[in-house]
This record gives sequence, C-alpha cells and structure tokens, in this order.
Amino acid sequence: MHFMNICVSLCNVLNKCISGLSQTKEGHTGHRWMFWKRRRHLVTFLAFLGFFNVYTLRVNLSVAIVAMNSPYNVTLDNGTIVEKQDFDWDSKTQGFVLSSFFYGYIATQILGGWLGACLGGSRVYGVGVAVTALFTLFTPTVANASVFLLLGIRFIEGLFEGVTYPCIHAVWSRWAPPQERARMASIAFSGSFVGTVVAFPVCGFIANSLGWPYIFYITGVIGLIWCAVWWTVVKDKPEDDPHISPEELKFLKESLGGGPNDTAAKHVTYPWAKFLTSMPVWSIVVAHFCENWGFYTLLTQLPTFMKDTLNFQLEKAGFMSSLPYLVMAIIMQFAGTLADWLRNTEVLTTTQVRKVFNCGAFISQTIFMFLAGHLHTANGVILCLVMAVGLGAFAWPAFSVNHLDIAPQYASVLMGLSNTFASIPGIVSPILTGYIVTDKSAEQWQVVFYVASTIYLLGALFYGIFASGERQPWAIEESAPQTTTFQKPDHAYDNKAMSDDPV
Repeated sequence: MHFMNICVSLCNVLNKCISGLSQTKEGHTGHRWMFWKRRRHLVTFLAFLGFFNVYTLRVNLSVAIVAMNSPYNVTLDNGTIVEKQDFDWDSKTQGFVLSSFFYGYIATQILGGWLGACLGGSRVYGVGVAVTALFTLFTPTVANASVFLLLGIRFIEGLFEGVTYPCIHAVWSRWAPPQERARMASIAFSGSFVGTVVAFPVCGFIANSLGWPYIFYITGVIGLIWCAVWWTVVKDKPEDDPHISPEELKFLKESLGGGPNDTAAKHVTYPWAKFLTSMPVWSIVVAHFCENWGFYTLLTQLPTFMKDTLNFQLEKAGFMSSLPYLVMAIIMQFAGTLADWLRNTEVLTTTQVRKVFNCGAFISQTIFMFLAGHLHTANGVILCLVMAVGLGAFAWPAFSVNHLDIAPQYASVLMGLSNTFASIPGIVSPILTGYIVTDKSAEQWQVVFYVASTIYLLGALFYGIFASGERQPWAIEESAPQTTTFQKPDHAYDNKAMSDDPV
C-alpha cells in the first residue's frame, strides 16, 4: 500500500506538470493531458523515465549491499536450519564498493557533453544507460567471484552513466522551445529523484522475497527495455521524427531556429584563468559540492543507517529511506517556478533569489541534519532526514542555474566544472562513513550527521558572501557572437526563456 500511494502521488504531480507544458502558442488540437500527442513532450516523458532508470541502476547496490552482508536462515534437506551469510565485508570495504561507481562517473562529465554535441544527444544518452544496465545484469556473478571485480564493474557503470546528464543538454537544444525549456528539463531531471523513491522500497522487497541478486537482474532488464523504447522513439532532431505533426515541427523550428550542431563548430577560447579566479564561479562549485555531500551520504548510507541504528528490517528500511526523495521530487516541481516568479515579477533581484533559495535550503538542512544526530526516536530522526533532503529541492533553482546568470555563453563548461567537483562527495562520503562507523553505534552515525550539517553551513556562508546573479565582466565581451559552439549552452535552463514563458 505504501508503494502504491507513492506511485499515485508521483503520477499526479508528473501529469500535472507535463500537462502544463501544453500552454504554448503552438496551434495544436487535442486535450492538454494527452501529452504524447506532442512529440517533444513524449521526449520529456521518456527522458524522465531515463533518469528514473539512471538512478535505480545507481542506488540498487545501496540496498543490495545490506542484504549481501546480512545473515539469513537456510533449511537443509534434512530439515536442519542453519544461518548463512553471503558476504562479510567490513564497513570500510562496503564504503569502497559504494564509492567505486563515482570514480568512473566523475571522469566523463565534460566528455559526455562533447560526445552529445558531436554524435547526437539522444544516441549517447541511450548508449550510456544501456551499457550501465547491461553490466548491472552481471553484478551478482562478478560479486561472487571477487570484490575487486565488483569494484571494476561499478567503475565501468559510472563511466557510462557519467555521460547522461551532460549529453541530455544536446537533446534540449533540439526539442525544448524557450517557452517550455525550464519545465521540460526540471520534469526530466526529477526522474532521478523519483527513481530513488521507488528503488529503495522495491529493491528492499525484492531482496526479501527473491534474493539480492534479483535486484540487479530486474533493474538491469527494465533499463534495457527503456533503452529499446528510447532508441526507437526519440530522434536527435525533430525533422528526423516521422511521427511529428507539421504544426509542431514548424513551431519548434520557429522557436529554436538552427541548433548548435547545424553549422560547423568554430574554435572557442575559454577564459579558464577568469573561471578559476572568479568567486561567483567558486560559490557555485562550493554549493554544488555541499548539496551533493549530504545527498550522496544519505543516498548510499541511509538503508544501512536505518538497519543499524533504528533496527528496521530491510524492506521497511527501504521504504523509509525513500521518503526524503519523495518529498524532494514533489517540491522540485514547484521550487523552480516560485524562484522564477519572484525574479520575473521583480519581488527579488536575480542575486537575491539565488542567495535566498540556496542559503535558505542549506541552513534548513544544517538544522535538520544536526537534529537527526541528536534525536533518539525513529519517527523524529526520519522526519528530520525527510526535511533535510526534501528542502534541498529549493537549492537547485539557485546554484544549478547560476551558471547562466554569470556567464551564459560558458554555462555548459561551468556546469561541467561544478558537476565534476560535485561528484567527489560520491567517492569520499561513503569511504569516510566507513571509517567513522566501525561498530554501527548511534554515536558514530551521529558524527556522520555532524559532518554533513557542518558542510551545509559552510556552503551557505560561502554562497551567501560570494554568489552573484549578475553577468560577470569577463563574460560580457564574449556575449555578442552567436556562432560559437557553446554560445547556446542553456539547454536545460534558459533564464530568458523562463522569463518569456507564457504559461
């Protein structure tokens, strides 16, 4: 019943948001809720499911590793019941296993964007998810063979998943008109959080009912099925889609004009010295890093914490671990709209919007993570963690679009820079937690929450002092040309498009 309620809530929110995309100047017949009639909205929905799979393939091990290292009873043929345990990894080994994915993930951030521009965003996106899903199928066999082989296969999965976020920008550059670009991107990206919501309880249920290997078999097969649909339905360019209506094709061409890959790319010189000496740039990098520290700490460790400290069984721990991401997935649909409304109506300046949303979210997360380390009741701890993760949704309309405020022509490069640093917590946090939590005591987990709350607080202070929503002097002189490769990098979020949105 819990899982069904989650699915119903998420479907209602997603359907409302996708339906809202239909309010454009495009002359198109049909009911608003029939979003699949418009191919760009179908692309958005399939991208949402793609990121859903991206995160189920990423977090499946976070649940499975608990079952892999937990004792269970086996009844022999003679009726004797014996206790068995498949693996006996200490906390440090588990930390290395969980972080191995991110060593590969961090290496292909910038490469993914370049491949998407050269080969086509939809193709690279599909291949990235497909290869990850394929290797996931072999995870149980590899894990039983050697922990070192498991580290290797997770590293390879990280390499291919690393291209997904950057290369999807190439899809938006072809399919997302300015009037809908922000919403289409936010809906698609929210699939990652919905995937987390669903993966935790479902993987816990699978582990208890079928055994932990089936977590990888089922998520891998679902990922491959999605890839087949994506590869068949989604084309790199609207004009290559045989099912698009003439009205929608005309609308997209008039809205977008020529894509960034329609003409030969010219050499672009990036002012790296200016990037690396700009405090507004570093404020984005620090904010991205801090937000991901808390996010990845809970993403990889929450089921283990639920079991060790709150004595939850794996299935219940999986469900409770999903609640923070359910709240985040829902809030994220509206946080961007609120930030945009405050900016467009001039209630707050761009700089004020970014600082209020990011710093407000970080300070709230600081408080709730600190309280989670002090409360001794399961309900109190869960409420604090739900609020800490859920309120993080308000930070995303700040630091994640701040690149476009300060240097729109370099936004994709700056996003690659910040996302590279933001991937480091996925490597360091599980390992550090493994060194801190050695005997599974509540006091040791308390230290983990203290570290996260401190990082959030430092991020709020740094961003509050140095962040800016204004175009930087070193970016102004490069704003005029329209023919460079990265002059229209605002594939996922376009502030101008957001302000012009007629919806």
